[in-house]
Amino acid sequence: MLLLRITSRIIFANIEMNSIVMKKASPQINPSDACKIPCFDHDKVAAIKAMLSEQEERLPELAEFYKLLGNTTRLKILFALGKSELCVCDIAHVLELSTAATSHQLKSLRNQGWLRKRDDGKMVYYRLHSIDLLKALKGDLKMLEARLG
Repeated sequence: MLLLRITSRIIFANIEMNSIVMKKASPQINPSDACKIPCFDHDKVAAIKAMLSEQEERLPELAEFYKLLGNTTRLKILFALGKSELCVCDIAHVLELSTAATSHQLKSLRNQGWLRKRDDGKMVYYRLHSIDLLKALKGDLKMLEARLG
């Protein structure tokens, strides 16, 4: 009998937990965030669909681009290399990371084509492939600062 009570309590607790999780997972729509009547501008929608269709094959690449930028360590590397070419050890010290962890991040950035690697004897140096990325990042940072006030 005791086992039955414990089992039923566990089952009830699981049901309660699942309903709590489901309540948290389901988004609440604020009525002020949506149109009050269902309608749309046919010409505007058609033009935007055509534009998106033209960009369709590039969007996954762009998503990957932003995914790589969604890492603070990689952003720090890009800003650091905006100052000058650095060896892996220097970058690791700047970031206070191991050389292995730093090399892993550098490889991701290099594979994307953002960095250039130069071997010099036993040293490995990295630099930005193009200053354009750094300019864009600095512009984004200024925009964020302006937005935050």
